[in-house]
Amino acid sequence: MEYIYFFVILIFSIIIHEVSHGFVADKLGDPTARLQGRLTLNPKPHIDLFGSIILPLILIISHSPMLFGWAKPVPFDPFNLKNPRKDSALISLAGPSANFIIAILFSIIARILVLINFSGFEFFYSLAVSTVLLNVVLGVFNLIPIHPLDGFKVVGGLLSEKQASEWYQLERFGIIFLLAFLFLPVGGSNMLNLVLGPVIRFIIGLLLPESISAGIV
Repeated sequence: MEYIYFFVILIFSIIIHEVSHGFVADKLGDPTARLQGRLTLNPKPHIDLFGSIILPLILIISHSPMLFGWAKPVPFDPFNLKNPRKDSALISLAGPSANFIIAILFSIIARILVLINFSGFEFFYSLAVSTVLLNVVLGVFNLIPIHPLDGFKVVGGLLSEKQASEWYQLERFGIIFLLAFLFLPVGGSNMLNLVLGPVIRFIIGLLLPESISAGIV
């Protein structure tokens, strides 16, 4: 049953992530996502068979220390944007930002339940903590500056025109870099755990009460 809770939380977290991309794009002048019906919390238009279902289930069943996934990318047309490169960076940043906002909101709920001595509310407390954990992982993971993750375009928006042109040439190698980052063994672990693990633990320690975070990460 716990696996089902994790899976449902993950699905809706990545959907909110994608809807946030489309929402910001719409505000910046590109209605593509809205016109294609992607500004909805209905899972159907967003579900990616592998990224939303197969991969998360594999990670859950294998007791992976990292749980993540993705939905179908929300489309946007940079030609509709006033400043395509910088606006694209803002659109990309919207997804991880949404995950961090969700994590903050549910960390507040978890803290309130602790303050009121949450006896009888164990299910809601567990749900809140799981939501914090999953959204912190999603937010941090998507900020990795490797294409096709959001961090790649965020970095591109911060660079000068010339630097950005050189940066975007790395896009074609993105999948290779990402697979190496995820699966290349390093000292009995992988780059994902070595690089992101400390960052995730730090953020979790800020969001959840110290006595809780020490026991769950």
